[in-house]
Amino acid sequence: MTADEVKILDSLAEGFADQLTTLTRGVLGEDTPRFHALNMGSRIRVSPIAENEVVQRIPIRIDGQERLSLSVRYFCCWDGSSTFMATDQADVHLFYQGVPDPLLRYEYVRNSKEPPGAHLQVHAHRDEMAYLLRLADRGRPKQGLRRDKLPRLAEMHLPVGGHRMRPALEDVLLFLQREFAIDTIPGWRAVLDEHLRNWRLMQLKTAVRDAPDAAAQVLRSLGYSVVEPTVPAARQAPEDVKLFWP
Repeated sequence: MTADEVKILDSLAEGFADQLTTLTRGVLGEDTPRFHALNMGSRIRVSPIAENEVVQRIPIRIDGQERLSLSVRYFCCWDGSSTFMATDQADVHLFYQGVPDPLLRYEYVRNSKEPPGAHLQVHAHRDEMAYLLRLADRGRPKQGLRRDKLPRLAEMHLPVGGHRMRPALEDVLLFLQREFAIDTIPGWRAVLDEHLRNWRLMQLKTAVRDAPDAAAQVLRSLGYSVVEPTVPAARQAPEDVKLFWP
């Protein structure tokens, strides 16, 4: 990256950190740790970071008692055209208070197809699932058994919408409020809805860039006039279009 590209990416990541702070404080309260952007060379880490650069978890309370916490981190970079900031990796892990292993792991890896780039891992146990994993004749479960490692449900990567339609931190917060009635502050839903709408629209625009012909077809069906460009913009090779990746 050039010096100018580094400066612009730093600024974009700082803006993203401010958005995440506004979201989490608008839902959980002003004592929620602030997100910061930390340049790590080729990527920028965005997460709740204390002044001593130690990553913090976000406390989640139920009836005033801290019962859960979220470990949240993003690694940001330029997209392939160095035009838009992209998420290279994202981890949102849910922990029960005092227990080292997470309950749930929402994760995203930008360059991954196998396992799916956007996936959910559930740290639980079902005898039936362990048995199914042991039946595998090939692939990841079989490789683990060769190392005398018993298969675990937590090792399964459950797909969650692909690279473009994956859940965001907003979805996780909404899930926690709906299922566990976590403590929120007045006006939280309006804050969350606004951020979720912005996220979905941003992902929609990214999907349109992946499939502009399909977008033009839909717009024409709605009565819009769409004119094809005289000089079409450069497009990715079909195998590189993330909209169609698992």
